[in-house]
Amino acid sequence: MTPQFNGKTALITGGGTGIGRASALALAAEGCSVTVCGRTTSTLEETVELVQAAGGAARPVRCDVSDEQSLRKAVELARGDNGRLDFGVNCAGVSGGGDLQPTADYATEKFDLMFATDLRGTFLAMKHELKQMKTQGFGSIVNIASITGLVGYPGVSGYVAAKHGQIGLTKAAALDHATDGIRVNAIAAGLVDTPLIADRPPDVLAARIALHPLGRLAHPNEIADTVVWLCSDSSSFVTGAAIPVDGGWTAR
Repeated sequence: MTPQFNGKTALITGGGTGIGRASALALAAEGCSVTVCGRTTSTLEETVELVQAAGGAARPVRCDVSDEQSLRKAVELARGDNGRLDFGVNCAGVSGGGDLQPTADYATEKFDLMFATDLRGTFLAMKHELKQMKTQGFGSIVNIASITGLVGYPGVSGYVAAKHGQIGLTKAAALDHATDGIRVNAIAAGLVDTPLIADRPPDVLAARIALHPLGRLAHPNEIADTVVWLCSDSSSFVTGAAIPVDGGWTAR
């Protein structure tokens, strides 16, 4: 069977680890040429090596999603020789962390970091992905958000606000560009087993796992499978959605 994404290209922000790496591997397995970008060259190169070892095509681009010029360059490079960008998968972000603080005590610098990376970074990536996709008349963007973009959670108000903003941006962009042949969706992920949660205190981690009716963390591949579906023609009538992949958290 011919891979469904032969000849297609994708840019994946935060592609060095976690969901970004899993998405790169999953898209490449379907024939897509992937460009992974992020701040850490070594992890980006590891992702590229894994993709290539599996027979796929990938390249790394160092970029910081809080820097617009850096993202513009990444999009230009991701277009490759065929001058098109089929998919944008925006995974770059920082977590709310395990240090829970009520809103009255929430550190302003942490709030600013959440917005600079998770919200502004998503906006800048989308902005330049959309500019390219408009010129070609097609494309699909998937933003990796969180269940905390759909519901509240105590102690991480900056993260909750940024993730709600991501989902709002997704819906606004989907409406802005529906007639341009571009679909924009978000995945509201539950807690995923990635390096972002490696520093969580065991009691905090256990409490959050317990909120998932399935009783476990998600694997990055489970999020990446949804990324592939949202990029594919199988989801051709889906746009402006925030799809929970959360082990049942939001079903409560």
